[in-house]
Amino acid sequence: MVTALFQPLRIRSLVLKNRIVIAPMMQHAAPGGFANHWHLVHLGKFALGGAGLIITESTAVSPVGRIGKDDAGLWEDAHIQPWREVVDFVHQSGSAIGVQLGHAGRKAGSKALWDGGQALTPEQMLKEDPRWARIGPSPIPAGPGWSIPEAMSIAAIEKVIGEFESAARRADAAGFDTVELHFGHGYLVTSFLSPVSNKRTDEYGVNREGRMKLAVDLASRVRAVWPKEKPLWCRLSVVDGAVDGWGEEDTIQLVHRLQSVGVDVIDCSSGGLTEQTHALPVARGLGFQVPFARRVKSETGVITQAVGMIIDAHQAEDILTSGSADLVAIGREALFDPYWPLHAQWALERDTGFADWHIRHKVWLEKRQTFLDSLSTHSDH
Repeated sequence: MVTALFQPLRIRSLVLKNRIVIAPMMQHAAPGGFANHWHLVHLGKFALGGAGLIITESTAVSPVGRIGKDDAGLWEDAHIQPWREVVDFVHQSGSAIGVQLGHAGRKAGSKALWDGGQALTPEQMLKEDPRWARIGPSPIPAGPGWSIPEAMSIAAIEKVIGEFESAARRADAAGFDTVELHFGHGYLVTSFLSPVSNKRTDEYGVNREGRMKLAVDLASRVRAVWPKEKPLWCRLSVVDGAVDGWGEEDTIQLVHRLQSVGVDVIDCSSGGLTEQTHALPVARGLGFQVPFARRVKSETGVITQAVGMIIDAHQAEDILTSGSADLVAIGREALFDPYWPLHAQWALERDTGFADWHIRHKVWLEKRQTFLDSLSTHSDH
């Protein structure tokens, strides 16, 4: 019996072999923006583990917009070939791979989590790289410890949109199967969406329609340069976590607009606009963001991806069979167990054995299982 979790899914010309996605996870391991052996092993092991789709960490479209100093990048052509080596290995191992394109905006410049994750001072950013800066819709900092970002001119907005277009072209040249636009977690586009951080009085502010303009324009322009046969993902913070901030009804309206310009999948996350998340409507428990995916799917008909504390095969299966989402994404759980997809299949479809494991692993595991089964048979007697 094939369960919902292991049903293929076709989106445009891309066919995913199952509904399991590896969510983006920041690695801060790419000096100069270049993918390297770390990314080959880090992402490659998830392909060996059986995931249908692997999405890279947020990959900067500009050195200005890096979250951390050593973020991965696609802001120059020299970044293409290192990514292609990762993409080729993932494809050879049986999975699809997408790249998440992002710009940190006013949340650019922070230490890695293992170094505390605090915001760098403008002086520290300048010392690390003179190109690095904080920009946003309005001169409002992301929170305590963050400097005031430079309010973007119309020309600066147009420049960023062009950087996303160029990065998408490079992603295609590197062989990625999909692009995910990062419009969540308080980064550049999120800060334009939220009335808390966007106080502009021009066409990119004033009301919800104006605050959505950057997201819609950016998605439309990327869709125009991204091959029509390849799907386009978008990650949204369905609620931004700020009091009087962006909410679920706002997201529904935005998703309708994103669908109209060719976005295929909405990756439903939440929070991140500021350090405070008092307005999140649900506690952080297992699958706490699934209701967001359910509502977005129900009210727009778009393909949705659920993410956030999905840790168990039966939990993931229930998300799909209940109609809450079309895809489930795991992140930290995949770090804990890179073979989570294959172990989930074993738990849900034991009769498939090791059929979907890589041949170089399958042959040894089948021998191991035969031996274990023989021990079990002897113990029964």
